[in-house]
Amino acid sequence: MDNLSSTQGADLAGQLSAEVHHPPHRNVVFFNENGLRAGWRLLVYIILVVLFSGAINVIARRIHPPTHTFPTPPQMMLQEFLGFAVLFGCALIMSRIERRSPGVYGLPAAGLFGRNFWLGMLFGLLEISLLIGLIAAFGGYSFGNLALPPAGILKWGLIHLVLFTFVGLFEEFMFRGYVQYTLGDGIGFWASGILLSVGFGAAHLGNPGEGLVGAASVVIIGLLFVFTLSRTGNLWYAVGLHASFDWGETFLFSVPNSGTVMQGHLSNALLHGPKWLTGASVGPEGSAFCFLTMALQFLVVMWLFPKREKSPDSPAVLAERAA
Repeated sequence: MDNLSSTQGADLAGQLSAEVHHPPHRNVVFFNENGLRAGWRLLVYIILVVLFSGAINVIARRIHPPTHTFPTPPQMMLQEFLGFAVLFGCALIMSRIERRSPGVYGLPAAGLFGRNFWLGMLFGLLEISLLIGLIAAFGGYSFGNLALPPAGILKWGLIHLVLFTFVGLFEEFMFRGYVQYTLGDGIGFWASGILLSVGFGAAHLGNPGEGLVGAASVVIIGLLFVFTLSRTGNLWYAVGLHASFDWGETFLFSVPNSGTVMQGHLSNALLHGPKWLTGASVGPEGSAFCFLTMALQFLVVMWLFPKREKSPDSPAVLAERAA
């Protein structure tokens, strides 16, 4: 009797094992061993983003008809917030479809404005300060007189800080959030990171006054942000770095940011000298020294975040998962 039970148990275990290792046949065009293929998931996400963005644009145009003037910082703040809300909201929908925690797409709630974010804020401000300092040391930057009354400095400083925090959230999640995670599942982490960083730089070519050198530096900045994602497992350091660099460039040092000088800057600063030094209309992102400060940032990230064992859901581990 015991031998018969053992034999039946072995047969049952064998059947179960066969069922686990040989799942029902699925269309290989749409599915692989991990479920719906990355390309189809990405297509669904893009369709959701387009639909929700289109609906918001229709509503916004009815409330505030578009003008041909450059948006003010508060208007830009609203645009960046809505843009991020759409991107992240659609990622939440996809997380339910994919049965994943939304935190794996780069912005885990546990890190919300935590240590990594503030480290990014610190080193982003240090980087732009060093960059402006190098330009000034070669005679290319003058702070000028204050452009704001003393009572307006704190107000505009906070407006720009909130604005560029939303810029950091929007641009980082757009280029290195859900899309980076899902595309990386299909072609590999660094292949997707390089492709999206090139797209990041190309998108900046649409800014007034932007140039090829400035766009090239944006590509390198994008790769730096991908590197921080690979080392930290999330985007919070990149968001903080992005926000404080842009805040320092636009408000504190009052120079063009990707070709744009914004309302509410601190001083009437001037960039003067050769284009290789100052970046001219592009701003410091077009300076040759920007490549030096970015190289230092890579070293800073290596120092702050040594290589460690990554969890299976970490975005960087997708590099090993690519087919």
